[in-house]
Amino acid sequence: MQVKKSPVILALTMSCLAVVSALAQNAPPAAPTTLTAEERESALKQFQTTHDNFLKSISGLSQKQWTFKPAPDRWSVAEVAEHIAVSESTILGLVQQKIMLSPAAPEKREQVKGKDQLIIEKLPDRSHKAQAPEFLRPTGRWATQAELTKAFEDSRKTTMDYVRTTNDDLRDHFFDHPVFGTLDGYQWLLLISGHSARHTEQIEEVKADPNFPKE
Repeated sequence: MQVKKSPVILALTMSCLAVVSALAQNAPPAAPTTLTAEERESALKQFQTTHDNFLKSISGLSQKQWTFKPAPDRWSVAEVAEHIAVSESTILGLVQQKIMLSPAAPEKREQVKGKDQLIIEKLPDRSHKAQAPEFLRPTGRWATQAELTKAFEDSRKTTMDYVRTTNDDLRDHFFDHPVFGTLDGYQWLLLISGHSARHTEQIEEVKADPNFPKE
């Protein structure tokens, strides 16, 4: 037997559906997906290790050692260190002021799967050389090693504080890298650490040159 619904019940049902629909349309957007504790910890560990290795590589150098060039077309320790320092703040600025201001595109997540580890493992590999863009080339921005070191440490602290505290949905914003292709915001941060590791190796190459000053 079919039960007939009264006009009152039908009216109430339609009213409830209308309210639910209106609430759904006016609901605030979903909260951004922030980094996991594991992602933060992994990045911070990379940042601390590469920070320590870089500072160790330039510690105790004389002025002659600091400015020694293995060849006219090769950088000195001072020039490599400047490149590391200026790249640090530049890449962080790219993440905060460009990548995170671009529209979220969670559909691109598939394109960047596995690239966290790729950056960590492949970027420090010096068997493949690359030319730095003009705006990241050394120009003598800092007069002394002490000033450069302070600039690097200030930038690295800012980067690590950002990783430690940000609620930005870094995994849903993307920007293309000339070598690694599409990367998300978190992976661009990993590039900072990998980049300093790569060029710390370059500093060690300069120091291993047979003509590197003994003191």
